[in-house]
Amino acid sequence: MTPNGWIQIALFCAVVVALVKPLGWYMTRVFTGERTPLSPVLAPVERGLYRVAGIDERHEQTWLGYGLAMLAFHVLGFVLLYAVLRLQDVLPLNPMGQSAVAPDLAFNTAASFVTNTNWQNYGGESTLSYLSQMLGLTHQNFLSAATGIALAVALIRGFSRASARTVGSFWVDLTRCTLYVLLPICLAYALFLVSQGMPQTLGAYVDATALEGAKQTIAVGPVASQVAIKMLGTNGGGFFNANAAHPFENPTALSNFVQIVSIFALGAALTNVFGRMVGDERQGWAILAAMGVLFLAGVAVTYGSEASGSSVLNGLGLTGGNMEGKEVRFGIVASALFAVVTTAASCGAVNAMHDSFTALGGLIPLINMQLGEIIVGGVGAGLYGMLVFVVVAIFVAGLMVGRTPEYLGKKIEAREVKMAMLAILCLPLMMLGGTAVATVAAAGLAGPANAGPHGFSEILYAFTSAAANNGSAFGGLSGNTLFYNSLLGLGMLVGRFFVIIPALAIAGSLAAKKRVPASAGTFPTHGGLFVGLLVGVILIVGGLTFFPSLALGPVVEHLAGAAGQTFGTGG
Repeated sequence: MTPNGWIQIALFCAVVVALVKPLGWYMTRVFTGERTPLSPVLAPVERGLYRVAGIDERHEQTWLGYGLAMLAFHVLGFVLLYAVLRLQDVLPLNPMGQSAVAPDLAFNTAASFVTNTNWQNYGGESTLSYLSQMLGLTHQNFLSAATGIALAVALIRGFSRASARTVGSFWVDLTRCTLYVLLPICLAYALFLVSQGMPQTLGAYVDATALEGAKQTIAVGPVASQVAIKMLGTNGGGFFNANAAHPFENPTALSNFVQIVSIFALGAALTNVFGRMVGDERQGWAILAAMGVLFLAGVAVTYGSEASGSSVLNGLGLTGGNMEGKEVRFGIVASALFAVVTTAASCGAVNAMHDSFTALGGLIPLINMQLGEIIVGGVGAGLYGMLVFVVVAIFVAGLMVGRTPEYLGKKIEAREVKMAMLAILCLPLMMLGGTAVATVAAAGLAGPANAGPHGFSEILYAFTSAAANNGSAFGGLSGNTLFYNSLLGLGMLVGRFFVIIPALAIAGSLAAKKRVPASAGTFPTHGGLFVGLLVGVILIVGGLTFFPSLALGPVVEHLAGAAGQTFGTGG
């Protein structure tokens, strides 16, 4: 570890924190329907969209109506994306003549992008047409990100309203988020990326002659427009198979830094939106502080482990840390920071292979996902996931002080706690359950490239990434099979919607409640005590996945052996 490395980490944190208030102010005005600097241009467009769609922007929905609208929207989005992938060979904008995507891979990809997971069991430049990249993937990158933010805002309204039956309109929130937040930022962002050397063209791939005289095909395409929303919307799922490790997706050190910042920007700012909408900005800062404690701990461990290298490398006389799988252009600290940020913020756009990390360095991304992607998290998803943990933490605090738990003047009762635990427990079910099935099934054991513990880690990481809607991979797992495409796709859908629906139910329940005045027995929720309690609850509840996963390896190895299959002991 070097002073330069810590300066880079400190600079990243400072820039993200500096963006919290201005972005929070702007998004609060967007979702409360107030005038914004872009209103003179975009308000007529917004009203026109409502007229075309037949939407009354003044009509709000109950939590159930909001949830049903969201589910219907995603079902249609899934069908559209699946159709585009299956028919891409007969659709336009296919200059390289890519064939139709196989049914199981199309299912996996459609589930992946609709849920903001963006897991890639394909190589983008060798599998998808330009139309599939734009109409299919980039389109869903916008809508899945907007959905996450809209759902977070609906949950915020549950805390901020009293004696109300509604939590907003899904259609209005979705439209405003896309029109006022994502599109304007991505337009400027894409132009910046083009200025850094990122391709943005509809022309065919370029043939070049290498120095040795061999011919090489260089993949290009509408890259910048997809990368902008990929990063801002914490989507992952790059134009190229290598994602941000590809020089066309990450041309310079400046583009690398801006991409890392953009992953955290909106998610961090939503904590300020929360504080503003509930009438106490300190509440937002307290939540961001809890996220920050977990993030800095993960960065410190990962950077320290990668900078120290391993006993094997040191024994070979290779000093300077573990550069295996790292971007030489950016160094260990940037690669370590990118890995922690992407797995903290539900973005699979890695610039290093996680299976090339040291054992401890690779463990942190896994833990980040197993905690539920709430360390800033995916846009919107991180906040509503964190607020679910807040409900549990406040319940614990209520037990500590011997009175009915309260948060922001709302009593936290049995219904809210049950919904919170339902949302939390569905993740270990899919992460550990999927891993267990894969490691006792012949089709699952055929996937890992390594035997023994490392092969087990590849499987565990895959199902953790899918259920957490992250999309990054540990590397080495051959996931483009009927078995993995189907099971991982199911994990993505459960990991997204089985969290969203309970969160919306909590929003509806809280919105209907009256406010309870604070008293001497009310647990303070904007200071260090609350931050510490929240971090502790997250780590304890996160252990529901982490600690069983440590013990799961020997168990499934025994079961696999009993079934007459082999799960190697090397690695």
